[in-house]
Amino acid sequence: MNEGWFRPVMRSVSAMPAMPAMMRILIGLIVAHASAATAQEELFAQDVQQEPELTLTRVNERVFSAIGVTEAPSYENWGHNNNLSFIIGSRGVMVINGGDNYLLARALHREIRKLTDLPVRWVVNENGQGHAFLGNSYWVDLGVALIAHRDAVHEIEERGESVLRTMQQRNRERAFRTRVVTPTSTFDSTMSIDLGDQSAQLIWFGPAHSPGDISVWLADDSVLIAGDIAFHERLLGVFPDTDVMGWIETFGRMQKLAPDILVPGHGHPTTLAQVERSTLGYLQYLVTEVRSLLEGDGDLAEAYEIDQSAYQHLDTFDELAAKNAGRVFQQLEMEFF
Repeated sequence: MNEGWFRPVMRSVSAMPAMPAMMRILIGLIVAHASAATAQEELFAQDVQQEPELTLTRVNERVFSAIGVTEAPSYENWGHNNNLSFIIGSRGVMVINGGDNYLLARALHREIRKLTDLPVRWVVNENGQGHAFLGNSYWVDLGVALIAHRDAVHEIEERGESVLRTMQQRNRERAFRTRVVTPTSTFDSTMSIDLGDQSAQLIWFGPAHSPGDISVWLADDSVLIAGDIAFHERLLGVFPDTDVMGWIETFGRMQKLAPDILVPGHGHPTTLAQVERSTLGYLQYLVTEVRSLLEGDGDLAEAYEIDQSAYQHLDTFDELAAKNAGRVFQQLEMEFF
């Protein structure tokens, strides 16, 4: 968090004569909280370019999500093809995913402000993909703490500028003010955040769709903001850095939480049973078919022809199905040599 505003406040409070230390600390915290809220008000009041219009889906009384389109990011959709979720706690708001760009993040903030006057205090990057972190450039200017798994931070450090250039070419003037900002708060396996009325647990279940994929677990509500380890309305993508076998094991660890409501990285809130069919079931099917090919000395060209029609109803099927089979083949081929 940017604490530049906090230091002078504490210096002035510590200079108060004849006041017990605990009282000085309490006053300092109250003034600091008010200063953070004022800073967010001032930045939000600035005039900027046109913003996208977002519609919120209510998950429960304190969890909401702006559901992204189930297609590739484009100028027309402002790069909003993933879910931008948030939790309203008594201490402040936690946002899950920084957004694809500055203006998209600001539009999400506008929607949050319609529901609560509490400041946004934490932004969690679900992974190291552009639509998870490029909007950090808006949130950091508000003094918000940026959090991500260490593997996601490594991705941002290694590929962030390249991802930014791609977004700028696509979004043109809608890339306004967007820059690469790397989270400074990281973790390896779990991190617990006190929201006031409950805790949010950030969990890395293991390797999956992309490096640093994490989920946010609200045990009191039995709500899991699962991120990109769970898909159900669009076909998942197997990318060069996807760990297919690791993903299957990771999914199994996530299943043990048995959430009542699951918010995927893409698509509307759903049930665990639904993503078991369209994520775990799909991965297991591809692995089984590819292994059968390899055992019969099949080649990559045959992998592209694997029958995936059972999943044809999912969005992005035409764009991803054949590529997925090919990449699973290439990963599993190593087992046979």
